[in-house]
Amino acid sequence: MWARAGPGWWPGRTLAAWASRSAGLGPPGALPASALGPAAEPRAPDRPFSSADRQEKIDMSRFPVENTRNFSIIAHVDHGKSTLADRFLELTGAIDKTKNNKQVLDKLQVERERGITVKAQTASLFYNCEGKQYLLNLIDTPGHVDFSYEVSRSLSACQGVLLVVDANEGIQAQTVANFFLAFEAQLSVIPVINKIDLKNADPERVEKQIEKVFDIPSDECIKISAKLGTNVESVLQAVIKRIPPPKAHRKNSLRALVFDSTYDQYRGVIANVALFDGVVSKGDKIVSAHTQKTYEVNEVGVLNPNEQPAYKLYAGQVGYLIAGMKDVTEAQIGDTLYLHKQPVEPLPGFKSAKPMVFAGVYPIDQSEYNNLKNAIEKLTLNDSSVTVHRDSSLALGAGWRLGFLGLLHMEVFNQRLEQEYNASVILTTPTVPYKAVLSSAKLIKEYREKEITIINPAQFPDKSKVTEYLEPIVLGTIITPDEYTGKIIMLCQARRAVQKNMMYIDQTRVMLKYLFPLNEIVVDFYDSLKSLSSGYASFDYEDAGYQTAELVKMDILLNGNIVEELVTVVHKDKAYSVGKTICERLKDSLPRQLFEIAIQAAIGSKIIARETVKAYRKNVLAKCYGGDITRKMKLLKRQAEGKKKLRKIGNIEVPKDAFIKVLKTQSDK
Repeated sequence: MWARAGPGWWPGRTLAAWASRSAGLGPPGALPASALGPAAEPRAPDRPFSSADRQEKIDMSRFPVENTRNFSIIAHVDHGKSTLADRFLELTGAIDKTKNNKQVLDKLQVERERGITVKAQTASLFYNCEGKQYLLNLIDTPGHVDFSYEVSRSLSACQGVLLVVDANEGIQAQTVANFFLAFEAQLSVIPVINKIDLKNADPERVEKQIEKVFDIPSDECIKISAKLGTNVESVLQAVIKRIPPPKAHRKNSLRALVFDSTYDQYRGVIANVALFDGVVSKGDKIVSAHTQKTYEVNEVGVLNPNEQPAYKLYAGQVGYLIAGMKDVTEAQIGDTLYLHKQPVEPLPGFKSAKPMVFAGVYPIDQSEYNNLKNAIEKLTLNDSSVTVHRDSSLALGAGWRLGFLGLLHMEVFNQRLEQEYNASVILTTPTVPYKAVLSSAKLIKEYREKEITIINPAQFPDKSKVTEYLEPIVLGTIITPDEYTGKIIMLCQARRAVQKNMMYIDQTRVMLKYLFPLNEIVVDFYDSLKSLSSGYASFDYEDAGYQTAELVKMDILLNGNIVEELVTVVHKDKAYSVGKTICERLKDSLPRQLFEIAIQAAIGSKIIARETVKAYRKNVLAKCYGGDITRKMKLLKRQAEGKKKLRKIGNIEVPKDAFIKVLKTQSDK
């Protein structure tokens, strides 16, 4: 059995043979052709790929540019993108048809648990249509607003998109946002109405919505059921007919765009690349336009949906490339790769993601600092939209201030740190980046700019140094059934929002557009919106710059001493309610002492809220059985003087768990 150790052999072949024999797939001792690799019978050029061919390297030269299509699936959360991708994989023979095929491309544990897509995933499909073999490169994208950066990056490697809309729910907020991302990138859009098998599905109503909102004729919509596989084949045919092939030239020098990357413990960085020009193969020397470092290519291939090595990758194709990049900072997303001594004009890359929410991340135990540092570096390689700044706190030690695209993004990042790297962390309450316009020339010289950005509330400048404060604002889109409109308008007004537009997209559904201050929606707005509308309203937002605001820095005092970690920046109108909440939370968290503790919220020298933690008291009157009142008064006075003295010299050590309770994101607010 071990005699067949020729070129291209590896032990897995023997295992494959053993597995097929034990499964009763052939007579004992007979090796199946698929397990023998290159020595097996040659595949006819017109024969489609099967699972047997996956053992050998694929010859990608069989797919000329005109037979290649690169496309993404975009939609709102839970409209069936990943299910449709599963059907595509089954139809093209990439995976076997079984009942267990649910979200095959969602590989992360957090995606499986939450039932959402977090990372855009690539799969190359081989599809036979009208006697021609086509290469379809599919990218399945996330639907949640917090991961729109993944969507915009994926679209850079595509020429067209499938816009999937739920036949039951119709157009939602993220459908609109994703459509405009594709529209701005000038991609072909194929509308697909999914879930037509549902009892309450109304595809005709959804067709009218698509025509009204996106100006796409209703006869272009394809009605399918991804779950049952109804009419899915016609979507693949529409991809071939309606999406143009990539504009790429194989004869030019290599130009490849890195649009995603992951870190493998053994092989280093695996870069997902889209080739715009040229050819790349194993052994080529390539240079990164960003770092100017030279690497030798160890392996190229396509994802089908698992890694499948190929001899070469050609212009217009999407695949992966391993080139011995050992350091996580070397594979920058948006980088251009080219052949050594053949420099080319770098591709435009991506505009960097703009963090919307900042939170402090600290190790629970400072001895874990280096492990957490490595984990954050590896995870930020895979999720390049997170920004990292070193930070330290008197109470929590050394850590980082991380910038995220939203609250769900922050939760998912934290969950991935725990699941993939076993790192337990303390996450502080999220804050948003404010700006301050400095007043004097001396200060401008000191800070080296007139407008400074503040991501840590403790560094918020005093009002005397500043002409005005600016807070970030976002343009929010809410789509809701019209019976909830009144409640939602009241909620928006309570959050200091300004209405910009209101439009009926059909008889029962309204699209509202509001300008929101970002700090008003960052923690619990989405939950409030869902509970007000019984879960029917959907919300999406985009950055809309900064506006002037009356902001104040609120200090928290314990017996007159400021606690640095609890400093917050709030709007003047909300200062009292926020201050009272923090004081109440601290009162519940602080252990009682032998002296009274005054917890105060202050703006400058003005106290706006106070709570008191009462002192432990010995009953000094226990020994008095009646007697004169002056005797009792004397004992109580002496006790009060002792407490007063203790309060002066007593130092309040705030325990770490009390900080964690107050600083942690509050789900019960």
